[in-house]
Amino acid sequence: MRLKIETFGRTRGTSRLAPWVQAVRVHFVPPSFLPVTLAAAVAWARWQVFDPLAFLLVFIGVTVHHFGLNMLDDLLDYLHAVDRAWGDEKNPYTGGSGVLTEGLLTVQDLKRGAAVCYGITIAIWIWLASMKGWPVLAIGAVGILSSIFYTVPPVKFAYRGFGELGLLVNFGPVLVMGSYYVQRQTFDVEPLVVSLVPGFLMWSMIVINEIPDYEEDRRSGKMNLVARFGRRAGVFLYQAGLLCAFGVLAGSVLLGAASPWALLGLLALPTAFQSVRILRENYEDRLKMIPANIAVIKVYLITVVTMVAGYLVHGFWGR
Repeated sequence: MRLKIETFGRTRGTSRLAPWVQAVRVHFVPPSFLPVTLAAAVAWARWQVFDPLAFLLVFIGVTVHHFGLNMLDDLLDYLHAVDRAWGDEKNPYTGGSGVLTEGLLTVQDLKRGAAVCYGITIAIWIWLASMKGWPVLAIGAVGILSSIFYTVPPVKFAYRGFGELGLLVNFGPVLVMGSYYVQRQTFDVEPLVVSLVPGFLMWSMIVINEIPDYEEDRRSGKMNLVARFGRRAGVFLYQAGLLCAFGVLAGSVLLGAASPWALLGLLALPTAFQSVRILRENYEDRLKMIPANIAVIKVYLITVVTMVAGYLVHGFWGR
């Protein structure tokens, strides 16, 4: 028997705000603000430095930027006929927010929404650069341009098999090192190493979300890694991302490159194993694999939140 899944727009009420909450896909935004929080925790734990205003600006900037990225991605995938109505077969964790296919917002609405978010992001970026120096301009340029050309022609690297790597780099080293630099005005090895943990987890998150859209992505020409090599390869790439994330976490502690308290992130391993089992059993059924989509979000949250907590513990008692 097939499962019937209500899309987000139909479950969140009919207020004017509800379609926008759906459009920004709040459940996918923690991979922006948690890495910058981790970077600030590392800077404070190791060097006892913390600039609350700079942290707040970065936190707001990356969050609003992610809102804009989600809307821009949604808009362009819709215009490229990638995300179209699924009816009762839609996996709510893949295939865009659905605000366009459900008629909750118009193309012009999303264009304006994305423009406002990018405008706020750029304003904060320039403000931070004036406070902390030119490297902030360079790091911010990488993040902003990557998010734009993720789906915008003629680059649209997400359509050419480089989207997964781009997200790994941007949601790992770029976010963490940018936030760390804002706190310390220098770069260090430790934040670079630990940044690979959220980076690889983001890789796994995007890969698992591509698996249900395999056929539709191929038809529309969105040739990401799963569309190129198949669902079974996607399962392998998903597991590889998790293995790299937890391998880097354990290895960095063993080699003395990260605080031993960062091992709290391994508390996510049971949920990670659960997600792998569900995915391996159901990767050909977009609805039955929904629990795996949910599980990887939990894996990300547990891992990075506990790593932040670990560095805070290190800062208080581990010096």
